[in-house]
Amino acid sequence: MAESTQLVRHIESFVDSSHSPSQQAASLEAIASLLKNNQLTLETLVREMEGYLTTTDDFIRARGTLLLGEVLVQLASKPLDAAAIHSLIGFFSDRLADWRALRGALVGCLALIRRKSSGGMVSETDAKAVAESYIRNLQVQSLGQYERKLCFELLECLLERYPNAVASLGDNFIYGICEAVVEEKDPHCLMLTFHIIEVLPRLFPDPCGPLASFAHELFEILECYFPIHFTHPKGEDANMKRDDIARALMLAFSSTPLFEPYAIPLFLEKLSSSLPYAKVDSLRYLSYCTVKYGADRMAKHGKAIWSSLKDAVFTSLDSVLSFTPESLEGVGLPENEIAAEALSLLQKLIVQNTNLFLDLIVGDEDINMIFNMISSYKTYHEIPSQSKQKLHAVGRILCTSAKASILSCDRIFECFFNRLMDILGLSVRNSSGHPSSDESILITQRCNQGALYLSIELLSACRDLIASSKTVLEAPAHTEETWKHLLQSFSPLLTMAFCSSSICTSEDNHEADMYCGVKGLLILGTFPGGYLLISKTVFEKILETFVSVVSMDYSNTLLWKLALKALVHIGSFVERYHESEKESSYMGIVVERIVSWASVGDFSIPLPLRLEALIDIGTSGQRYMLKVVQGLEEAIYSNLSEIYVQGSTKSEEIVTQLLKCYSNKVIPWICCAKGFEEFLLQFAINIWSQIENNMVFNATQTNKRGVLDLMMKAMKLAVASCSEEKQNIIVQKSYSILSSSTSFPLKELFQQERSQIVQEVDNSSSRDEWILSLFAAVIMAVHPKTHIPNIRPILYLFMTSLLKGNVAAAQAVGSMVNKLGLKSTDGQTSSDCTLEDAMDIILNSSIWIFHNNSSSDIQAKMTGVHDIGLINLCDGLGSCSSLQIHVITGLAWIGKGLLMRGHDKVKDITMIFLRCLESSQRADISYQKKDISKNNNELDSHRSVMRSAADAFQILMCNSEMCLNREFHAVIRPLYKQRFFSTMMPILQSLVVKSEPLSRPFLFRASAHVIIDTPLFVVLSDIKKIIPMLLDGLSALSNDILDKDVLYGLLLVLSGILTDKNGQEAVSDSVHTIVSCLLGLTQYPHMMLVRETAIQCLVAVSGLSHARIYPMRTQVLRAVAKALDDPKRAVRQEAVRCRQAWSMF
Repeated sequence: MAESTQLVRHIESFVDSSHSPSQQAASLEAIASLLKNNQLTLETLVREMEGYLTTTDDFIRARGTLLLGEVLVQLASKPLDAAAIHSLIGFFSDRLADWRALRGALVGCLALIRRKSSGGMVSETDAKAVAESYIRNLQVQSLGQYERKLCFELLECLLERYPNAVASLGDNFIYGICEAVVEEKDPHCLMLTFHIIEVLPRLFPDPCGPLASFAHELFEILECYFPIHFTHPKGEDANMKRDDIARALMLAFSSTPLFEPYAIPLFLEKLSSSLPYAKVDSLRYLSYCTVKYGADRMAKHGKAIWSSLKDAVFTSLDSVLSFTPESLEGVGLPENEIAAEALSLLQKLIVQNTNLFLDLIVGDEDINMIFNMISSYKTYHEIPSQSKQKLHAVGRILCTSAKASILSCDRIFECFFNRLMDILGLSVRNSSGHPSSDESILITQRCNQGALYLSIELLSACRDLIASSKTVLEAPAHTEETWKHLLQSFSPLLTMAFCSSSICTSEDNHEADMYCGVKGLLILGTFPGGYLLISKTVFEKILETFVSVVSMDYSNTLLWKLALKALVHIGSFVERYHESEKESSYMGIVVERIVSWASVGDFSIPLPLRLEALIDIGTSGQRYMLKVVQGLEEAIYSNLSEIYVQGSTKSEEIVTQLLKCYSNKVIPWICCAKGFEEFLLQFAINIWSQIENNMVFNATQTNKRGVLDLMMKAMKLAVASCSEEKQNIIVQKSYSILSSSTSFPLKELFQQERSQIVQEVDNSSSRDEWILSLFAAVIMAVHPKTHIPNIRPILYLFMTSLLKGNVAAAQAVGSMVNKLGLKSTDGQTSSDCTLEDAMDIILNSSIWIFHNNSSSDIQAKMTGVHDIGLINLCDGLGSCSSLQIHVITGLAWIGKGLLMRGHDKVKDITMIFLRCLESSQRADISYQKKDISKNNNELDSHRSVMRSAADAFQILMCNSEMCLNREFHAVIRPLYKQRFFSTMMPILQSLVVKSEPLSRPFLFRASAHVIIDTPLFVVLSDIKKIIPMLLDGLSALSNDILDKDVLYGLLLVLSGILTDKNGQEAVSDSVHTIVSCLLGLTQYPHMMLVRETAIQCLVAVSGLSHARIYPMRTQVLRAVAKALDDPKRAVRQEAVRCRQAWSMF
């Protein structure tokens, strides 16, 4: 057992007010731990605490009582015997009369009342005693917020865990609850009080029992809170939401039908409020209470509720319909919460009291007035705005009523559908008894658009009702519902009416006419149940109409998009509901016909619209998309064949768009759909087979470069989306074609001289170039473990190709070095070449040597970079600069592959770029005694190479979409950009300090690329060292128009720094230099975005320390005044903002 002195010390620590809260909590935890570990008994603790629990010192008694209560909270799961529980609950129950020790008493009572049976519970008798003491001793509303919350928690716990015990107290208990909860204002306490009132009727279910006499008093307590106004939670109420409190109040209102005589009039009264949230809450509460109160009680409020609901719908709906394709399957009206809640309530009321509310709707004067009104207007646009609003309201009311049940649908159709057919003039046509005879004849007379709109609403309700209930169509044949008969009778004529409305060619045909016609046909075309309700003839007529519009009326943009979207919805419906009968019609009339458009060259519809239709139809169902994919692929192969054989320019234009569609739409769909990887494999194999079989090749590299780029993109995406197994098949196929068709004999590459290789590169055919580029695309996209045969000769082939400027070859080499394994074991690489082998081939290749007369002195200086042929690249800048630029580009992509995987060899490549950027060894070029023009040409070549070396840093750091990314399975080491930034920036800064004027701008360009592509938070972590370099770079890069894009990127980094709190603090010492730099850029002539961003940065600077920026105020305002006359509006707007910001101090 714990030593008595130790226990007393813990008790004293908790009771003594001089100890901190953390010390008191530690003491409580220590005592609880002793009890849990049976090192102390509860009896011993109570005996030791006797003096603290019974002392006349109010503070000590309160703290002692609280300690005992908190200890019991900690022991919630520890078994206690019945005697101990009885003794403790008696003590705490008595202490409820001691207001000084009330908090501890409440905590103790709660801890004991909440105990579970497995650990020993309070008896029913003791629980009743607690409730009696609660009612007798507590004046809840006189207490503080925390104590009130404890009181309500105790009351809630008694109601839920000991309902029989507290119910026996009868009227006294209910009165005590009323007294406790009245006028409560705290949100947390209100949640509890509302729940208490919600639970109370479960204890007193008898409608004539004790609760009945207190129903009005309880309602008055709740009434004052409705509607809940709680918009600015603070402090501990921050997690409390208005909707939570409102729902708790709603549950309290609906807890007993005894509230019905008072609650329904209250809700109806609040419906007339000007506050939208009060209307919404009233409707929600009515909707919820309708079900709870029951049909009999709600029937006596029927007329009043209907009148209020109708007014709510009539006044809240918009008068403007949406005629966009996206709204075809919706209501067509802007979403309105009040109208939505009102209609939801109406549907519940109709289900509950069908005859009552349908009688009110059918006999309503306002609804009948709308029917009389629409007869006066032929077209939708003629209807006045206020009448349109009422028309929309009637449409929504009828739709909601018909959707409520089969009985309501039958009644609504019987009362209103025939009237609409009369207004449309279709009843006379149908009276002959042979409606089908008119199916092929369009209704030439314009149909009444208001009647069409209401007909659409009724048809939509009927369709949705059928779709939501399987039993509707399974009804016995002898049960002849009115709506079925009317629908079957009038659907052919309605189809004609909708067709006439949608494809009418008159000049006064408005978008509302087209929209109603298309939507009506769409609803008829999406009725479930096969051809039971809508005949096959009608369904196919609808499809034919839409296909006709899509194939002919593309100049009418709205109608074309509406018809296409309707076809998509019908296709989705057919697949979703497994309408096998309709699927064959849809496949033959829609899918196969539209798929054929892809392969038709001469067609009236522009190819982009054809492809849009093709893809949209495909997305409506999996089977349809597979048809679309096959059609697209056939069209691609056909047009590629024309390009290969004849060099067809027309086919080039077609296949360009086909490949874009395939890459951007089809491949992503296949990846998402899963299970269709075989299509991508076949696509890639077929592309290779086609180029293999076309030995006559008239597609020149220059004229067809766009097609080749798109083929490479499609090839990369297709290969990347395949598994390793499928990728191996594609690699083997492509390699066999490369090795057999190319003019480069792969096995002899190592034995050839460098001059022979370059000559063969120059003499290679267009077909060889296409094969090589497509093979490079395959290599870029494969998994690291995909087997690539004969890597050494392939590397050499790519390296020779990049000398001609083939960027794809350079990217392929970069991808290879990124994905090659470090070791040759089967577990880590399936290739015949490791990364180290590949790097030896690359860095020791003789193809990098550009001239043979490099001085031994220069070569000796370069051997510090790498003892390879690459030493000549840096010193031979005067000769063959285009080859040197191609080599730099190639090395940049190789370096990127190494950098992303975190390989040290990237340092060697980076040092080569830095040597190319240094001009000290060639500064005498401009002073040599040569022909001046020749000297200038050499200087220009020199600058081109240096610019290329600077841009190599962009390749190293950028996020490429073409290769070396996650989509193409690149090996990416975390934080590789951060490490490169930390390594390179000090080197670049030191080189700038020592640089010659010729090389300085290019060093700044290189450093700018590094800064731009480094995550901003990394730049901010080293901002004090970076900001001078950044500002000098802005000044240096503003002198050359070729640097404008880099300048803009660097300026965006500065903008990010200035808008970051940590960045603002870091640059405060450099604010004068920053402002001076930005002022110069406000007049930058070559790019509007630079001027705009510079002024935005000045606005950000205005938020820095007043003392630091005030001396520059006049200078800034003068520069901004000039920007107010800028020819670009965006710049002038920013100048106004800047002037306001700097004029405020």
